[in-house]
Amino acid sequence: MSVTTTPLSISPMTGVLGAEITGVDLSSDLDDGTIAAIRQALCDHHVLVFRSQDLSPERQLAFGRRFGELDTHPFVHGNAEHPEILDVVTEPDDRINFGGGWHTDVTFLPEPDMGSILYAVDVPPSGGDTLFANQHAAYDALSDTMRSMLDGLVAVHTASHQYGEGGTSTLSKAMKTRNPELSATRVEHPVIRTHPESGRKGLYVNRAFTTGIKGLTSEESRAMLTFLFRHGVKEAFTCRLVWEPGTLAMWDNRSVQHYALHDYAGHRRVMRRITVKGDRPV
Repeated sequence: MSVTTTPLSISPMTGVLGAEITGVDLSSDLDDGTIAAIRQALCDHHVLVFRSQDLSPERQLAFGRRFGELDTHPFVHGNAEHPEILDVVTEPDDRINFGGGWHTDVTFLPEPDMGSILYAVDVPPSGGDTLFANQHAAYDALSDTMRSMLDGLVAVHTASHQYGEGGTSTLSKAMKTRNPELSATRVEHPVIRTHPESGRKGLYVNRAFTTGIKGLTSEESRAMLTFLFRHGVKEAFTCRLVWEPGTLAMWDNRSVQHYALHDYAGHRRVMRRITVKGDRPV
């Protein structure tokens, strides 16, 4: 592995997660040392923000591939030329915002994506921020008794509410979905996930895709998940990203939830998203 040619400048966004990175041009061919430093920063801060980047689709793809194999979304049509790219578009009259509501990307897959890399092409003059919540911090804030109750529990995840016929994410005018018949597939993941690189434990349930907890009655499961959904996104665990054209953010789906706000009616928002494949949660 080659050494890092230019040390990264890392400025934390809050005390709990997020960092802005300067001193790196993501459109260039980065050396192995720089990629390793970015990956370590991602483990440390969970959300990384790079401002004033000039990235073509090809260069964004090249950057993403330095972290692993890229994924294609099973329910949303990708870019015609580059299927790994999702052109996340909200039109001025669109009442549905793709990515709205707290969630962790594609937990309905047996091996959910490791991370997401989102690039701002066109943003409204105000609004359209993205919130992130640190699920390690959420786990750490639980009582010892609650942590012992949750360790070993398994949750059920499905895409049916979002991507089934008439699902929330199928109603966007700009984002075209597919394969609704596959959305009812159920997968199981631990309620508490251990991060494969840092070894830290974190909550791994989310309101969009988690439908129940195995071994509990429906009433018990509903009560437990209602608490965890609220607890996991408390203000103390969050940061807020204000987008600008040319901003790139990457986040660790193994340790955060996120929420794209739709408070910019009458304006267009265009983002370019790629995701890096991950492994089975343990």
